[in-house]
Amino acid sequence: MNMASSREFVEYVTEQLRDVGPIAYRKMFGEYGLFCGRKFFGVVCDDTLFFKITEAGRKVCPGLPEEPPYEGARNYLLVEEVDDREVLTQLAAATCEELPEPKEKRKRSRKQRGIVVLVFR
Repeated sequence: MNMASSREFVEYVTEQLRDVGPIAYRKMFGEYGLFCGRKFFGVVCDDTLFFKITEAGRKVCPGLPEEPPYEGARNYLLVEEVDDREVLTQLAAATCEELPEPKEKRKRSRKQRGIVVLVFR
């Protein structure tokens, strides 16, 4: 059975990545999502670091294995070495640079927030 990640590990990882930009983490589905600004670029699951797969990330660290961070997820780059701040920073910067900016969420009108009634005939 999988165990949740420790907050201490997540904080250590975000501290290691501080030179990339404004790094934040958010609790998601019992684990943690990693963000650089508004870009979601990685996850921490079971005290293990995973980055989204990008061509730029593969060029920085070509030997990293690809695995899903949890059952049913798509593959991410498995980052086992979190103590080398320089390499970790290069990998995160390259990954975030390649990822698109998230789309702006449109505010829903009052009508859209209402109850939807389905009529079957």
